[in-house]
Amino acid sequence: MQPTDQKKAYIYGFSAVLIWSTVASAFKIALSYMDPLQLLFYAVVFSTLTLLVILITQNKTGQIAKMSIDQILKCGLPGILNPFLYYIVLFKAYDLLPAQEAQPLNYTWAITLSLLSIPLLGQKLNARELIAIFISYLGVVVISTHGNLLDIQFSSGLGVFLALFSTIIWALYWIYNTKSKADPLIELFLNFCLGLPLVTAAMLMFSGPPPTELPAVLSAAYVGLFEMGITFVLWLKALKLTEKTAKISNLIFLSPFLSLILIHFILGEEILPSTMFGLLFIVGGNIVQQTGRK
Repeated sequence: MQPTDQKKAYIYGFSAVLIWSTVASAFKIALSYMDPLQLLFYAVVFSTLTLLVILITQNKTGQIAKMSIDQILKCGLPGILNPFLYYIVLFKAYDLLPAQEAQPLNYTWAITLSLLSIPLLGQKLNARELIAIFISYLGVVVISTHGNLLDIQFSSGLGVFLALFSTIIWALYWIYNTKSKADPLIELFLNFCLGLPLVTAAMLMFSGPPPTELPAVLSAAYVGLFEMGITFVLWLKALKLTEKTAKISNLIFLSPFLSLILIHFILGEEILPSTMFGLLFIVGGNIVQQTGRK
């Protein structure tokens, strides 16, 4: 491992974190032009095209051509979870909640993953992980109730439910992928190839054709390019170059705080003290959980 490789890993990793920090604001901007299904359609189209271009530049399209139909279907089936179900639920949560609430609630997916790993992967939780779960979900309650813990009233009960439910879908997607030996970039591309017709059918059945105004298309294109496409490649590159995974994975804890700053200045939302305190609990729970792993 050359010192320059670790520096490059930090550059790739921090670039991914910076981009991820913008997507909560991008979701809200795009949703001001269209409904969640229309946004998802555009985003998946642009993301699929982006992933295809990346595969071509990396000379990986030949690997797909050599795959059997069964292998392609096996790699593509998780597309029902991501992008189809996951982003329908997530975008609807953002449609119902302020960005400063939806973003931290969705960040609990790592805790949800630990919980689902018990029945699905046969893993066990230790005392540290139980404490981490309690801390994180205390943060969820603080954010959802705006700090009124003794008088629980949600700004949108359905929005809170959908934001948390999206973490279940995302965790199920990653649990499924733990058993896959396929190239992660190829697998993601095939996920989106299968998800696109499902998204298109859902949009035409329950929504209607998407808007064609340039600001609407550009905002959705940003979501597709950076939330679902390029950032994934940057993160994989960072993990490949780093000498220690923790050095890069810990950068992700910067993302929700940077996101709140952007939400305030871009969307004009006044960041509530309860949001900041709740986010500290959620991130703290994630840190406690990670420091307990070998």
